[in-house]
Formats: sequence, structure tokens, C-alpha cells
Amino acid sequence: MDISERKDLQEADLQGADLIEANLKGAHLEGAKNLSFNQLSKVKTLYATILDEELLIPLKEKYAPLLEKPDK
Repeated sequence: MDISERKDLQEADLQGADLIEANLKGAHLEGAKNLSFNQLSKVKTLYATILDEELLIPLKEKYAPLLEKPDK
């Protein structure tokens, strides 16, 4: 899944969304509903992604490489 074309997912309901290997580079996910830490931990990248603090802080602690600029 590549979200790079549709970046504004504010208020989107992501319950049950399969985000495994999703490219969320630059996505605006602040305020997204039913988005979990578990879902985000399985994505390809979160570089330049806007997230709610309650998800961003633990992701920085446990999965910091997801927030770094990808090689490609």
C-alpha cells in the first residue's frame, strides 16, 4: 500500500486497516480514528508523517527507524 498520493487521512476510520508495509511517508494521520500502535509498527515508513502524540511518542521510543528518512 502506498499512501504517498493521498496524504490527508485526518478523521479517517482505520479500524481493521491492513497497514503492513504501507508507505505512509508524509501522511497526515492526526485525528485518525481507530488507528493503533500495532498497525503503525508494521508500516514501511512513517517519515514526515503527522501523528497524534499518544502514538508518536511510543513509536519514537520503540520504532525510531520508521520515522527516519528512507534510503529510497
